[in-house]
Amino acid sequence: MNLFVFGLGFTARHFAEREGAQFAAVRATVTDGARADAIARETTFAMRTFGPESDDPRIAADLAETDALLVSAPPDRDGDTVLRRYGAAIRDSRIGWIGYLSTIGVYGDHDGAWIDEDTLPIPKSARSRGRLAVEEAWRDLGRQTGKAVQVFRLSGIYGPGRNPLVKLREGKSQRIIKAGQVFNRIHVDDIATTLMASIRRPRPGATYNVTDDEPTPPQVVTEYAAALAGLPLPPEVDFETADLSPMARSFYGENKRVRNRLIREELGVDLAYPTYREGLAALVGDASA
Repeated sequence: MNLFVFGLGFTARHFAEREGAQFAAVRATVTDGARADAIARETTFAMRTFGPESDDPRIAADLAETDALLVSAPPDRDGDTVLRRYGAAIRDSRIGWIGYLSTIGVYGDHDGAWIDEDTLPIPKSARSRGRLAVEEAWRDLGRQTGKAVQVFRLSGIYGPGRNPLVKLREGKSQRIIKAGQVFNRIHVDDIATTLMASIRRPRPGATYNVTDDEPTPPQVVTEYAAALAGLPLPPEVDFETADLSPMARSFYGENKRVRNRLIREELGVDLAYPTYREGLAALVGDASA
């Protein structure tokens, strides 16, 4: 199989690097030409640019030779950039498997209750409403073409180089306290496992929650990371007075506990890092962490 990735960010790159040997060729996009050149030097990937204003002219031909398509590029205010520019090429291609990386943010706020893939999404932010619309646009393409489109709703992603240990070491960590608040997380390695399991066992129209087993208050995770690394704890900060970006603050406006049973029962995924404890323990000795 040939793999094409729109948006080779943290998650998609980890997947492509870990599973690259499963594919005859890996082609992928980033928005910046200099970054594309740098990744091409570091990997065996054929890199392309896919930016707001112009695209690599080879992308259309690449799609004609693609078997598995992973879409990690974020939508813009007008919808999905990939569908808008390459929907016709994808429809006419031999692509059989399409994975769209979305977010559990589409579920909105459920007051800390447990939810699963059957829970009705009630997205609060315009950003999440846009994501939900793009999910449905990809499913529509699948229904129209018979291609196996799967949507993966990811929780808070962490892994080498991007985790609470890094923030503690850089002095950028906060222990934000908001009563009753919990978040799910997912190690990037477990996302890669799930994507490969879906490629091997596609189900057209499927939606999967890709998340860990234990939604946890964020300050508890910070405290555990500090204890593992022998680092001092940052002071507690009340949510109402915390220095947060508008996007970060919006995350705290949604509280839910997300079940992952479907990836286990349908795809046979056995999480390597079922909670933050296993994930952080594996990262504490990693130089990149």
